[in-house]
Amino acid sequence: MPPALLTIRALRARAVTVPMRRQLTTASGGVTKAPLVLIDLSTDQGVTGISYVFLPSHAALKPMALLIENMIDLIKGMAAAPSAIEQHLRKRFMLLNGTGLVTLAIAGIDMACWDALGKAADLPLARLLGGAPKPVLAYNSTGLGLAGAERTAAEAVELLEFGFTAIKLRLGYPTVEEDVAVARAVKRAVPAGTIVMSDYNQALSVPEAIRRGHALDGEGLYWIEEPTRADDYDGNARIARDLKTAVQIGENFWAASDMAKAIAAGACDYAMPDATKIGGITAWMRCAALAEAHGVPMSTHLFPEVSAHMMTATPTAHFLEWVDWADPVLEEPYKVEKGHIVVPDRPGHGMRWNEAAIAKLAI
Repeated sequence: MPPALLTIRALRARAVTVPMRRQLTTASGGVTKAPLVLIDLSTDQGVTGISYVFLPSHAALKPMALLIENMIDLIKGMAAAPSAIEQHLRKRFMLLNGTGLVTLAIAGIDMACWDALGKAADLPLARLLGGAPKPVLAYNSTGLGLAGAERTAAEAVELLEFGFTAIKLRLGYPTVEEDVAVARAVKRAVPAGTIVMSDYNQALSVPEAIRRGHALDGEGLYWIEEPTRADDYDGNARIARDLKTAVQIGENFWAASDMAKAIAAGACDYAMPDATKIGGITAWMRCAALAEAHGVPMSTHLFPEVSAHMMTATPTAHFLEWVDWADPVLEEPYKVEKGHIVVPDRPGHGMRWNEAAIAKLAI
């Protein structure tokens, strides 16, 4: 069926709480369960696209599901054209400043729309975006929370499952000495050549980030992620200029314009937009063009099932962040082989719901 023939008929949003295989404690809080909103976008032609949105707060689950379903009144009968739908919804919600739950809802609809188009065209999303299904280099981000040197080092070895050669460590202990001790313990525990990223989750002031960054510069970390407030581009630029270790930001970009500002300020060496906070696949591809134009390596944040497809069409593709949080609600979770995500060669992004599991996890 030609994708152009698809017209939107209905939206369904279901809130679920998914137990995490590995609990995670970061400088900004602990996460033991993944709050997800599962989205089904159905069309008059019988094709249904699906997606999900991760929320950092359980309190936002039901409001998000309701917001998404309420948006059907604004797009019912429209052609399933992601760019047109995105512009239409952003215009209607302009007075809410286009960030927060509104952007996450738009992103969820956008990703479901792209999935429907891929299914109608009988093409995997990667091909629809101009790429091709292939293994995508990833790092394991499912653990290494603030658990102390001994426990974190032991978990670092466990995270090398599935052939991973790159892992991410959370930092932000009470003292810089603890940060350094944990980083050293992890580096000692894993095989030589293992790439270890680090993430402060915006925990530090700019001066403290520079102080701790200097202490970590000799520890062989691949990058330091979000050392200070994400929207302080000037502060991040000061940190990036002062440190030898690369600075990574981007998961809190709320639009491609945010990424443009960060690049202009010199706020990062690497960028990693989040598929939902940025506004979905349509907005992500704008960021990919920005990254190519400025020579910035671009990684992903969460949502590996959709992000893997986008990375195949991203010219400066760097690392995909792998988490398994959605696996329990998927009929066939994505495979990881030799540290790479295997992009499935099936229509759309390839996710299918496990309805029996969803029934048990639904809110």
